[in-house]
Amino acid sequence: MDEMDFEDRIMSASEISEDISGSENPLRPKTLDEYIGQEKVKENLRVFIEAAKKRNEILDHVLLYGPPGLGKTTLSQIIAGEMNVNIRITSGPAIEKPGDLAALLTNLSSGDVLFIDEIHRISRAVEEVLYPSMEDFAIDIITGKGQMAASYHLPLPKFTLVGATTRAGQLTAPLRDRFGVVLRLELYTPEQLALIVKRSASILGIPIENDGALEIASRSRGTPRIANRLLKRVRDFAQVIGDGVITCDIARQALDRLEIDELGLDANDRRMLEAIIRFYNGGPVGLETLAAAIGEEAVTIEDVYEPYLMQIGFLSRTPRGRCVTVAACQHLGLQMPNGVTAGMPTLFNMND
Repeated sequence: MDEMDFEDRIMSASEISEDISGSENPLRPKTLDEYIGQEKVKENLRVFIEAAKKRNEILDHVLLYGPPGLGKTTLSQIIAGEMNVNIRITSGPAIEKPGDLAALLTNLSSGDVLFIDEIHRISRAVEEVLYPSMEDFAIDIITGKGQMAASYHLPLPKFTLVGATTRAGQLTAPLRDRFGVVLRLELYTPEQLALIVKRSASILGIPIENDGALEIASRSRGTPRIANRLLKRVRDFAQVIGDGVITCDIARQALDRLEIDELGLDANDRRMLEAIIRFYNGGPVGLETLAAAIGEEAVTIEDVYEPYLMQIGFLSRTPRGRCVTVAACQHLGLQMPNGVTAGMPTLFNMND
């Protein structure tokens, strides 16, 4: 099976240039009413926003966490819109020095939202400056060196920090505790994703049938970003091999040609599972060994391939390495190693 360049991987939940049109993505909802799914998060957020507006106060700091592609950036923009304030968007790796953060904070107006994506990646020095900024709305700046050094206590306008992370466990406890609102975003159901696909198709002017939208949604790994990306690719097939309308049959043909199966697995996912089954008897196999066998970086396997395969019960991490489950073998149509019988919820083990 040919290797696919990871940077062009259509099933990646990371944001790529085609997902953004200039600085504004037309597919992003603007209000909580337009935002599909995440009902519990929306209900609670609506209460917090309404209460803050009634008290004429700023919204407390908000932490959004969950897998990539679920709408954390979109939700931060909706929060700013519902509060009728401006938003400044940055990311953890972009804030290299405390001075960078100070420049951002001093340019905010009262009530503004500062959105920091991948907030778990900010440096320790920046984090120390962030603490008093979040609690006391002030920062201490030291200028000069030696005898010429001077400390300035600089008051800041009151603002709402919205932090987003895919790895909430990597946040330090002092930073996590300073967020008054902590919300987890969950993977979407195929029915919710079908609504998102139909909404996006309407915005992009793509004719689509309900069954076609559901077919795309069911292969999108529960992630709106992937669903929107697949919609654009299926549109290409519909215009070239069909009459421009995305039907269930056209969607199925297009996704099959993109090598994305009915559970959303692509060629890379299947290649990794097949390698564990064929070369290592179903596992366990160490991460570095597996990475060498399929020609991928270990960090790519850990961060990109494994999470979804573990969520659908096809892969398990054990102290001895990665193991494939019976369900994965059945899905791939491969014979199960070591005579493990179908229906057994056990993991393959070389000592079985």
